[in-house]
Amino acid sequence: MTETSQNAPLNLLATCPKGIEGLLADELAALGATPGKTTVAGVYFTASQAIAYRVCLWSRLANRVILQLVREPMIETPEQLRDVVAHIAWTQHLAVGKTLAVDFHGRSDHIRHTRFGAQTVKDGVVDSLQLAGQERPSIDTKTPDLRLYAHLHRANLTIGIDLSGESLHRRGYRRDVGHAPLKENLAAALLIRAGWPERAKAGEPLIDPLCGAGTLLIEAALMAADQAPNLDRERFGFKGWAGHDEALWLEQKREAEARASIGRKRCKTQLLGFDQSPAALSAAKTNAMRAGIPALITLHGQSLAQLTRPETLTATSGLLITNPPYGERLGELPELVRLYAQLGEKAKALFPGWTLAMFTGNPDLGHRLGLRAHKQYALKNGALDAKLLLMDIGTSAANNGAQAEGQPTDQAPAAAPVAPQQASRAVSENAQMFANRLVKNQKRLKKWLKQSGETCYRLYDADMPEFALAIDRYGDRVHVQEYAAPSSINPAQAQKRLFDALEVLPDALGVDSSKVYIKRRERQAGTAQYQKRDASGERFDVREGDARLWVNLRDYLDTGLFLDHRPVRRMLGEMASGKRFLNLFCYTATATVQAALGGASDSVSVDMSNTYLEWAKDNFTLNELDLRLHRVVRDDCFRWLETANAEFDLIFMDPPTFSNSKKMRDTLDVQRDHPRLVELAMARLASGGTLVFSNNQRRFKLDDALSERYAVEEITSRTFDPDFQRRTNMHHVFLLRHRS
Repeated sequence: MTETSQNAPLNLLATCPKGIEGLLADELAALGATPGKTTVAGVYFTASQAIAYRVCLWSRLANRVILQLVREPMIETPEQLRDVVAHIAWTQHLAVGKTLAVDFHGRSDHIRHTRFGAQTVKDGVVDSLQLAGQERPSIDTKTPDLRLYAHLHRANLTIGIDLSGESLHRRGYRRDVGHAPLKENLAAALLIRAGWPERAKAGEPLIDPLCGAGTLLIEAALMAADQAPNLDRERFGFKGWAGHDEALWLEQKREAEARASIGRKRCKTQLLGFDQSPAALSAAKTNAMRAGIPALITLHGQSLAQLTRPETLTATSGLLITNPPYGERLGELPELVRLYAQLGEKAKALFPGWTLAMFTGNPDLGHRLGLRAHKQYALKNGALDAKLLLMDIGTSAANNGAQAEGQPTDQAPAAAPVAPQQASRAVSENAQMFANRLVKNQKRLKKWLKQSGETCYRLYDADMPEFALAIDRYGDRVHVQEYAAPSSINPAQAQKRLFDALEVLPDALGVDSSKVYIKRRERQAGTAQYQKRDASGERFDVREGDARLWVNLRDYLDTGLFLDHRPVRRMLGEMASGKRFLNLFCYTATATVQAALGGASDSVSVDMSNTYLEWAKDNFTLNELDLRLHRVVRDDCFRWLETANAEFDLIFMDPPTFSNSKKMRDTLDVQRDHPRLVELAMARLASGGTLVFSNNQRRFKLDDALSERYAVEEITSRTFDPDFQRRTNMHHVFLLRHRS
């Protein structure tokens, strides 16, 4: 049993986020402790009780401080675990009437659940107390007087008392943490890696240009003011420990209070935060007040694009530190690529001679800064792998030649900017070529767009092998689909090309980066194109001829409108006057809308998806079509055709290339199954009527027997507008009629 008098050394363990164990060991030594073995996310150390209190009060990096009572090998069974715990003299640690909680981590072949492990430890404590004649303690899992730490890994057991209580990273100043917050002790580690607070002592300022709720600023201010991070903490775990010495604790706290009072008065460090969100700035201000250092931080409501260097900032060196968004979802990339590039521009333009420290979970985005990282530190932000990149911001001349970290050193010099908005941004030669192609394509389509009035069209479709993208415009929005790179292409190079494209695209097309939507398009099986990617519900209506149609660029792989079929829909509208119209595999029924506006007397639209049939109804309503005349039917098109009795004068059928939907009786392969589909549809086609049969199988070949039985005319070449004439095998269209 470990002695706990204030002069005797205690065996302790400090836990921390992964990747900062070395920093924590240095901090413990600076606080007067003796660091020992470093383990994953933790450091063992020895210290007196007074120093243990000091670590709880002053550690900026630790999560928890554990007083070790037992370290025992060869523990596998619940009986062994309970026996070890029962042999600890718990009367020396848990006073009568105090509540208890057990945090159990780990497992063995016989102890497979943490709850069972915690229960076994608690039973051992009860055995020990009852043997000593002390009453059974009450359990309080939320705010216990004494919290026990139990860790079992590879049959090695550690039992201890959590002196910190709640994790030390929770300083108490941050109540509303918002989305994906940076933990306080991780923020402190980033600052230390970036040379803080030594920079503050040298008179250097600190700026966070994307400060959010201000965690980096507040931790920097606490360091600069020599204020203990847990000075205002209401509760520590050692307060409920029977070995606690209140006088010894108060001595440590009084010393810390005196140092903080002096430090805040002496602190002249300039600490500035910028953010465009009023809510974030309000939270930062409130957090700074709770932390006791509101006067040390200056906040500005500016976006990164608006960022200017305050006139009061005269220092020739300083620290620019920030934790920008990472873009964990593909759809977030368009804005973030521009954000990171903009951060690099602003750093070089406004803060030459400074150091930029950027913490990101997407180092590839970090390469967009146009600055070379002279140091990188691998860290964890929760479960996410992340890196701290340290970059010297040179003079303008030096920056113009700087290569982004990870770019090839033999890359050609940046070409001329693509648009006036980009005057300060140097882009790669390949990115410039891509931007030029977009501008060229837009110019090529200009006359046709003016004559047709179309606002939704394809602008680019893998025109350049290096940029395997399909880019469509929907009014002032841009939809980008990345074709999955073949295995022969280096993924890092493909990622770089994508980022190059996203960086120059907004300026080249004159759109805001927030209106650029990106998806990755891979070979689809079944109804994968219909599966939901997001749940934003963000939709808007566009015009196609006389029709208004709902599209959604964010939530699904496809948008609700197949642009390549625009001429087919236009043709259906011209053919539909007075006709009974049937739309099979109707999707969002955009073809039905055009037929109805073209004068179809009535229509039936068949599909298996409730989602898209509801979308179809919304399209009908948007165009003021009578839902009694234009019906939607949820069914397998094979089954519906086999049982339907009605005849139609005009039928449009555009089946998927392949489907294995569970809603169908069998799989659908359009090459294999189209003869039966066509036969079933022709059985429903009135004399003199027309079946318009379309599909997107690139190598499709119509069955010869159909040409023998029906009058068949292939019109594929006539069904591509100028925006799709690069890929005239994208779909195939046939007109079929009964022979006289």
